[in-house]
Amino acid sequence: MTQLGTLDDLPRDYRDAMIAANLLPLWPSLRALLPHAIPSRRTKPVLWRYADARPLVLRAGELTPIEKAERRVLVLSNPGLGPDATMATPSIYLGLQLIQPGETAPCHKHTPSAIRFVIEGSGGFTSVQGEKLPMEKGDLILTPAGMWHEHGHEGTGPVIWLDSLDLPLVYYLEASYATEGVHQPPRNEPDSSQTRYRRAGLVPYRSLASKTRYPLLRFPWPEVRESLVALSHGTARSELVWLAYVNPETGAECLPTLGFSAIMLRPGETATMTRRSASSVFHVIEGSGEVQIDGTPLTWSESDTFVAPTHATISLTNGSSKVPAFLFLVDDAPLQRKLGFYEEFAARN
Repeated sequence: MTQLGTLDDLPRDYRDAMIAANLLPLWPSLRALLPHAIPSRRTKPVLWRYADARPLVLRAGELTPIEKAERRVLVLSNPGLGPDATMATPSIYLGLQLIQPGETAPCHKHTPSAIRFVIEGSGGFTSVQGEKLPMEKGDLILTPAGMWHEHGHEGTGPVIWLDSLDLPLVYYLEASYATEGVHQPPRNEPDSSQTRYRRAGLVPYRSLASKTRYPLLRFPWPEVRESLVALSHGTARSELVWLAYVNPETGAECLPTLGFSAIMLRPGETATMTRRSASSVFHVIEGSGEVQIDGTPLTWSESDTFVAPTHATISLTNGSSKVPAFLFLVDDAPLQRKLGFYEEFAARN
């Protein structure tokens, strides 16, 4: 391998002249920008235990009224990306959001795309463009870029969910901002997951002529769980039981930059995932077990969240020999596909 030149190889007067002209030589930093074989990665395999985070989330509810917070969130910060990093990976933001009974998180829209994945509680809801979406444990709710949304709580007890946004990307592009809105009167009908898109393979007839960019905004967990269990009966033990959340009219990923899927680990199962160029976030819906991420072992249980960097080798183990485990997965594969460099790698011998 050729040894590239360094800044110290260059005369001082030449370096000073470049600095004065706002120029830099590429070759001393070329290998840092374009390393061979695998990217340089600062993202660390990290696990956030819900048992540790939950009391802090609830205390935030005591310390900060919703009027002072707008969105009452604790950010899941990856220490490999810096002590004040508001991101879990360079492209994925995560936060734990709390809403208490009777509260309203006011209406706004923003340039980042977001999702809500409900961890606990009942009676909460998100309204997106006036469509009222109930929030129950395990539900996935989309709030795409540029769409008005607000949160409310008509039940008892706290409701907590996991936020995931492409905020780091949009912020890096200097394109991140929000616009305040007014309250959205809810439509007098159930959300589309209960009416228009009740069953896979069936869509409203008019969608054959005119596709909708975001026709389905809520994916109820009971139906996803049932589908995973059904899929497991016809899936070989050598294959992972894995379902993708998609636009029901097009079959494409739900959002332009982030992908969402759900995994079922059968009792006693250990599964090594195909190594991919995407970074990944895993949230445990049910069960307990262990994950190895690039050789780093992490032990997980219900409602925990953990993250893997790009190009990671990931092996998942269900800790129970009697019941399945279920995990929700967020990745940046859609973004990488659009940029033209998404890859999957064969297992190393």
